[in-house]
Amino acid sequence: MQKIDVRAFSIALGTVCAIGMLFIGLASTLGWGMIIVDTISSFYIGFAPTFWGSIIGAIWGFIDGALGGAIFALIYNKLAK
Repeated sequence: MQKIDVRAFSIALGTVCAIGMLFIGLASTLGWGMIIVDTISSFYIGFAPTFWGSIIGAIWGFIDGALGGAIFALIYNKLAK
């Protein structure tokens, strides 16, 4: 079995999560998905249905996705041996 490049996978997953958070935040400025933003903002400090809140959410999403991706890749590589 091939191993996953931990760095590349964590950057890729962090980017996908950041784009998702940015999209959710910007969509909420139009009134869509306010419940999702309220829920996520309870643990992503600064995430709000505004432009700057969306940017902050994207930063949090990147950090969270990158850490989750790194943990996933490390566990996968350990089990793939």
